[in-house]
Amino acid sequence: MGEHAYAHVPVLAGRVTALLVPALTGPGPDGGPPVLVDATLGRAGHARALLEACPGLLLIGIDADESAIEAGRALAAEYPGQVTLAHAFYDQIGAIVARAGHRRVQGVLFDLGVSSPQLDDTSRGFSYAQDAPLDMRMDQTASKTAERVVNDYPVSELARVLAEYGEERFARRIAEAVARERAREPVASTLRLSAIVKDAIPAPARRTGGNPAKRTFQALRIEVNDELGALRRALPAALDLLSPGGRFVALAYHSLEDRLVKRELAARTADPAPPGLPVRADDPLPGTAPRFRLLTRGAERPSEAELAANPRSASARLRAAERIREAA
Repeated sequence: MGEHAYAHVPVLAGRVTALLVPALTGPGPDGGPPVLVDATLGRAGHARALLEACPGLLLIGIDADESAIEAGRALAAEYPGQVTLAHAFYDQIGAIVARAGHRRVQGVLFDLGVSSPQLDDTSRGFSYAQDAPLDMRMDQTASKTAERVVNDYPVSELARVLAEYGEERFARRIAEAVARERAREPVASTLRLSAIVKDAIPAPARRTGGNPAKRTFQALRIEVNDELGALRRALPAALDLLSPGGRFVALAYHSLEDRLVKRELAARTADPAPPGLPVRADDPLPGTAPRFRLLTRGAERPSEAELAANPRSASARLRAAERIREAA
C-alpha cells in the first residue's frame, strides 16, 4: 500500500461528521457507549473523524477490500477496545452487528463506490487511464473478475450489463466490438478494453462527456462486485438497525446508487396513513406515523471549497435521515 493510501481525503467529511455527531454523543439506549457502523470503511477517513469527535464511540468497520481492513487495524490500535473490523460486503451488516454483540446502533454511514486508493492502485484494474489486468474486484478473494465478464459473457448479456449499470447508449455496439476482439485474442488489459470501447463509439459522441470508456468501466465494476444488489439488500437492513434518534448518512457517486438510497429513504419517511384519514400530527394513530425524517433536502452536493480541496468529490450526492420512532 503506497503513501497515497494515507493521504486519502474523505469526501464531505465535515458535513458527514456534523450530521452523525448528534446521534453519537451520550450513552446508547442500553446505557452503553453509542455504536456507529461504517459500512464502507475504506481508508477510515470518516471513521477517524467521528472517533475524534465522539469520545468513547464504538465503531464497527466493514469493507470487502482486505487493504482497507489493514488500514482499519491501524485505527484499532489507536483506539483500543473501540474498533471492530469485518472483512465483508455491506449487505452482511445485520449479521456483523449481531456478532459484535449489539441489537441496535446509533449511526450508519455508507460511502459508496470505488475508493480513491483503489483507483490509484493501478494493479487493481479500476482505472481506464493506465494499463493493468482487467480485475476490478473489491474483494480480491472473490472469483469473478472483469476479465471473466468481458471474455465469457454472451454479447446480449454483456450489452445488458453496459446498458443497465453504465447507462451506456452504445452498449450493443461495444459488446459486439468486444466479441470480435476476444475471438482473436482474449481481452485482458484495461487499455486494450478502453481502446475497443473508444473505437466502437461514433466519433461525434466521443467528443463530449469525458473518457468514452468511463461508463463501460463503471458497469463492469458494478457487475463484478454486485454493487447494486448488495446495496438493495443492505439499505433496509441498515435502517432497521437504528434506534430512535439514530442517524443514517449515505454518499453516492452515480445516479444508480443515489436512486436506490432516495427510494429507500422516501419509503421510510412517507406517511403510511390512508389518504384523507383525519389524524392529529401530535397524536398519530398507532402505525400511522413515519418512523424516519429526512435530514437533507434532496441530495446535497459538494461546495466550491470542497471541490477545490478534493476534486474527486465532484460527483458526490449526500442523503441523510433520522429514526424518530420505533416500528409499530
